Amino acid sequence: MARYREGEIPKEQLAVHSSDDMLLLTAVLGFLIGIVLTYLGRKGQQMWMWVWGIGLIICSLYLGLSMTVGLRLFGNF
Repeated sequence: MARYREGEIPKEQLAVHSSDDMLLLTAVLGFLIGIVLTYLGRKGQQMWMWVWGIGLIICSLYLGLSMTVGLRLFGNF
């Protein structure tokens, strides 16, 4: 059973109230975690950690660059 009916979600729970600083912090943390995953994957010879780390670094860089310098490689979603 749904907790809220359509259109009755409290405004404080909507994503519109999130700030750009929090999103930028998410990109920075994702970049740092990606570096750690890549390092541990290479050291421990775990290919999945290495691949996920590289992917996280790329996604975090794209998110950070799109927020700071307006980079839009894939248009506006």
